[in-house]
Amino acid sequence: MRFSDVIGQAAVKESLTGMVKTNRLSHALIFLAKDGTGGLPLALAMAQYLVCEKVNNNTTPGSSLFGDAEPVVIPDDACGQCLACLKAADMVHPDIHYSYPVITRKSGDKPVATDYIKEWREFVPIQPYGDVYDWLQFIGAENKQGNITAHECNDIIRKLNLKSFESTYKILLMWMPEYLGNEGNKLLKLIEEPPANTLFILVARDESKILPTILSRTQLVRIPMLNVKELTQALIARAGASQEAAHQAASTAEGSYREAMLSMQHAGADWQEMVRSWLNATLRTGPADQVKWVAEAAALGREKQKQLLRYFNHLLEQSIHLQILGKEHMQLPQAESDFAERINKIATLDQQQAILQVLDDAVYHIERNANAKILFQALTIRIYHIIKDNAVMEII
Repeated sequence: MRFSDVIGQAAVKESLTGMVKTNRLSHALIFLAKDGTGGLPLALAMAQYLVCEKVNNNTTPGSSLFGDAEPVVIPDDACGQCLACLKAADMVHPDIHYSYPVITRKSGDKPVATDYIKEWREFVPIQPYGDVYDWLQFIGAENKQGNITAHECNDIIRKLNLKSFESTYKILLMWMPEYLGNEGNKLLKLIEEPPANTLFILVARDESKILPTILSRTQLVRIPMLNVKELTQALIARAGASQEAAHQAASTAEGSYREAMLSMQHAGADWQEMVRSWLNATLRTGPADQVKWVAEAAALGREKQKQLLRYFNHLLEQSIHLQILGKEHMQLPQAESDFAERINKIATLDQQQAILQVLDDAVYHIERNANAKILFQALTIRIYHIIKDNAVMEII
C-alpha cells in the first residue's frame, strides 16, 4: 500500500516521510488511531515506503535512516513498481513481519501470527479500515478471544534477530498491541536495544490498554479522525456512491471510513425525514405520534438506530456551527442548511449542546443492548423537557 492509497491524513503522511528525509526516524513508532481512521493503512504504507528501492536509492551511499548522514532528495511516496514494492503490496516481503491477535484452533495450540498469514493477506486488501472484531470474525473466532501470545513474542524476537534478506531494514508491523498481556514485557529489551536498522510500527486504538513499559520506549503518532469532505470523496471514488448518499454517510460516520461504509448499507434510509418526524411528534403532535414513532425507531435494528442518532447529532453540530460562523462560512446541502436553520429557531445553543449529550449517551446504551423502546421513549421525553420553553414552534 502506498501513501496515495490512504484516505486523507495529509499532515500525518508529511510528518512520516519527513522523519525519513531528515534522518529523524525513531526505531519504534506507535500509530494511535480510532477504528476506521487509517492506522493500519498508514502503517502498511510506511513499511512499503521504507523498503521501496527508489526511496532507498535516493539516500547517500552507506547512509542509514537511523544514522547521522544527511539524506539526498527522497520521494514523497513509494514507487509502487519496483520488486520490493510489489512484494510489500502483496505482504510477502521477507523483511516486513506482521503480528496481530490470533485464536487457538484447538486445545493445546500455541498459535503465532504466521499460522494465520494466508487469512491476513486475504483480509487486509478487502478490509484495510476494518477493526479487530472484523478480523476475528474473518478467521472464525466466534466467541473466542483474540490474543498476542508469549509464543508470538518469542517468534518476533527470533525473526528480528535474523539478518535482513533483501532490504536495508527489518520491520515489525504489530496491529493491536493492546492484545499483548504481560507477555509483551518479553519484547522490552528488543524494543529498547534493537538490532541495527530494525523498525517497530505498532498500530493501536486505545493508549490506556498498551503496556506502559512499551509506551515509554516508543514515539507516539496520533492519527486524527477523517473529516466529512475526505470521507465523502472516498465514498464517491471507492464505493461509487452518489454525492448525496456519500455526504449523508460521511456525516454520521464520526470520522471513520468503516462506519461510513456501514452507513452506506443503509443509504436508502431518509434520516432527515425521521428526525423531522421525531421532533414534530415530540414538540407538536403529542403522545400518540410519539408512541408510533418510537415503535418505528425500535424496529430499525441497532446499526440503523445508531446511524439515526448520529445523523441527528450531525444536524445539531451544523446548527451550532451556523449560529457561530454564519451561513456564508458553511458548505452544506440546501436541505441540511434549511433544517439546521429551523433547529436554531426552536433551541438555543445551550439546549442543542444538552441534546448532543443525551444523543451520545443513547448511542452508548444501544451498543450495550439497551431496550430500544424504553430508550427512545425516554430520549423523546428528555428532548421535550430540554426545549419545552420553545415547544410551540413548528418544525415543518
